[in-house]
Amino acid sequence: MATYTTNHAPSVLATHGWRTAQNSAAYLLPHLTPTMKILDIGCGPGSITVDLATYIPQGHITGLEYSEDPLPAARDLAASRGVENVTFITGDIHELPFENDTFDVVHVHQVLQHIADPVQAMREMHRVAKSGGIVAARESASFNWFPENKGIEAWLELATRVARAKGGNPHPGNMMHVWATEAGFAREQVKRSAGAWCFSSPEEREYWGGGMARRMEGSGFVDQVVADEGEEVREVLKGIAKGWREWVEEEDGWFGVLHGEMLCFK
Repeated sequence: MATYTTNHAPSVLATHGWRTAQNSAAYLLPHLTPTMKILDIGCGPGSITVDLATYIPQGHITGLEYSEDPLPAARDLAASRGVENVTFITGDIHELPFENDTFDVVHVHQVLQHIADPVQAMREMHRVAKSGGIVAARESASFNWFPENKGIEAWLELATRVARAKGGNPHPGNMMHVWATEAGFAREQVKRSAGAWCFSSPEEREYWGGGMARRMEGSGFVDQVVADEGEEVREVLKGIAKGWREWVEEEDGWFGVLHGEMLCFK
């Protein structure tokens, strides 16, 4: 069961489409070889998936998403870049539609925080990984920004509360390795690291802050919050959007996302 608190609205896909193998999976890249078979779970619009495909020119990557909604855009992206060694399908991370020992690498990025049972998901990823294969995961752990901004503070509080109310596990990058051991990996099989995103230039601030403002004005997150908390929460959302736009205009504005990363060697 997914606990995703938004949907695949254009404002959401625009944010996700910025992600690449280089800025979101660099910790995994040294371990790739040209003939690998990879599963990318929660692929969304496919920007990371298509990038990873270029690292395995004689291999193949399957992008899996719980909903068909973003997959036409993912297929279009692959076609526009001439990438043919990729397939996009739908499926459930809690019950992956593959045989045991199928993939050399099973990859997830910002997925475990949005699902009902991350330990079961890790069991499934362990199951479909080959002996000697890798399960790779990256999840947000914390946020920081400058200058102080009440709208962004309200966003973090609201988003965290809504995710927990729906059964999610927001920002688990600091402890997801515990899920891996609960799912069957020995501690010595799990290599932990950290990575970060940083948004500070005018273009980066507009991308991140402008995108977040638009998400507060029209996305599945808005629908979810209004359904849960009533129409009066729209004023809170307006304040959050205003805060993000104010931050975009700050010449000294800085926003950082710390991620936990792990490589689980089967």
